[in-house]
Amino acid sequence: MSLLAIGWMMLYAVSYNPENIYSFLDFGTIIGKQSMWVVVSLVVMIASLTIDWKVWNTFAYPIYLISMVSLILVLLIGSEIKGAKSWFTFSGVGLQPSEFAKFATAIAISSYLSYYKSNVKSIKGFLITSCLALAPMVLIIIQPDPGSALTFSFFLFLLYRRGMSAVYFILGFSLIAIFILSMLYGSMLISIDAILIGLLILIFNLPNQNIRNSLLFVVGIFLMTFLLYRINPYYGLGLSTASFILYLFFHIRARTFRMATLVGGGVLISVIFGMGSTLVVEGLLKPHQQARIYSWLRPDLVDSDRLYNLEQSKMAIGSGGFQGKGFLNGTMTKLNYVPEQTTDFIFSTVGEEQGFVGVLGVILLFTLLLIRITVIGERAKSPFIQNYAYCIAGIFFIHVFINIGMSMGLMPVIGIPLPFLSKGGSALIGFTLMIGVLLKMDLEK
Repeated sequence: MSLLAIGWMMLYAVSYNPENIYSFLDFGTIIGKQSMWVVVSLVVMIASLTIDWKVWNTFAYPIYLISMVSLILVLLIGSEIKGAKSWFTFSGVGLQPSEFAKFATAIAISSYLSYYKSNVKSIKGFLITSCLALAPMVLIIIQPDPGSALTFSFFLFLLYRRGMSAVYFILGFSLIAIFILSMLYGSMLISIDAILIGLLILIFNLPNQNIRNSLLFVVGIFLMTFLLYRINPYYGLGLSTASFILYLFFHIRARTFRMATLVGGGVLISVIFGMGSTLVVEGLLKPHQQARIYSWLRPDLVDSDRLYNLEQSKMAIGSGGFQGKGFLNGTMTKLNYVPEQTTDFIFSTVGEEQGFVGVLGVILLFTLLLIRITVIGERAKSPFIQNYAYCIAGIFFIHVFINIGMSMGLMPVIGIPLPFLSKGGSALIGFTLMIGVLLKMDLEK
């Protein structure tokens, strides 16, 4: 309720008109529409508290199928807004089915994993769970709305809680790190680094290997590689690859096949992923999508026009200082310097008008919300309730982390709302429904 109130006040500040201070009563204005959606969302939350939580478990799959049908229908008969066919429009009122698909997917995954025969540690369990999340992701990417699709990775939080090995998550984060580093420093350099790290592991794991000689060899290879890299990158790649293959051969001769397979496979995947990251970005993504990636990692390669939104958001947040300019006193907010300030960049309004204190307060409120959601999940006796709580925690965490991060340039601008603060009826109803159902589960645990 605190976050909802803060969001309403920030939207009022963005749309503030001194000549119409009661604009929140006019449904033709931004704050008027949001006021209506706040009332509707509270009604939805209250209604969800009257429904037995077991209904969601019983009808999880039918609700999931309905959400999938809605995602297909929006591609056929939906309204196109800002290049994405993501909305149903009824008499001027828009509804975004992807927001409700998050809830439907959460209860479907929770229901499946609460079945006594399901096991995320098995290949079958992992594949079924992944397919339940990937199906809506694919349909939403087709719209195209990659930002909303990314939020469906929330199921990974639940998989980790249910005991999936941390090795898979380390591997995933490693590949993300390789992608980011490849974009920052070039795929060739990162590939050479991956090969040299693999070579280092191979050398120090050879049977009966003299440590001092190995260390001298490693230092020599590293120096020679980077010297040749400065002359010609392909010379450095060739030397590092030849040295790596040589020591891979030594491991095979020493019959340490496990080490050779693990290191060799890891290096091969790293090189392919590093080399392929640039090709994917430049070959598959559209120009505006490429600009989002480059404005995040390589702003020097992007036109100033592409950086305008982000730069204005950062300036607005920074101009607030420690205590902020005060409610309704945000100059950049009043003059509409920040585009999409009611949706993607609502956090910049908090930073300008409430300063560091307000920003910290909002982050602490979201942190408290996430803690309370996980506490409800941990004390639940039903596996379905526990699974659902972690799904909801994952959804909220991804939204908060990415939205706040992109407002400050720490994450790419992919256009997802900040829960309870950003303008939008579909998202607001979806978030309040998730919380209302969880509260009902906690009441009758």
